[in-house]
Amino acid sequence: MSDPILRFRHRVPVRFRDIDVGGHAHHSVALMYFEEARAAYWRDVMGRPGIEDIDYVLAEATLRYRQRVLYPDDLEVAVGIVRLGKKHFEMAYEVRSGEGALLVSGRTIQVMYDYAAGRSTRIPAELRERILAHEGPGLGGEEGAT
Repeated sequence: MSDPILRFRHRVPVRFRDIDVGGHAHHSVALMYFEEARAAYWRDVMGRPGIEDIDYVLAEATLRYRQRVLYPDDLEVAVGIVRLGKKHFEMAYEVRSGEGALLVSGRTIQVMYDYAAGRSTRIPAELRERILAHEGPGLGGEEGAT
């Protein structure tokens, strides 16, 4: 699989509280950087601004740590949807330092979820159209995917 083009960018500061005894951001914090960028994407690209508009659950996360995340810094988190199924979508991430060095990369899989019914649901046509309009025609899909 080739490297995805991640069009959406979100700035996240490294906070003092992120730092562990090793002098760099704790390994768990990268997931929070991903989450902040994902929420901004959902708000700005998908047009769903409120917490009540998050209608998916996180099903899987994979991270690769490439360099230490140090304090202070103002990170740029690039994110995009790289795979689209019937009920799920996969997002890719790159976390870069203020100087542009790649620090962390990863992917997450989200499943659309109806909280009232307590079950997964299909990606609504309106969201699918927004995703395809933003990500472009090269977006990977899965025929028969769940």
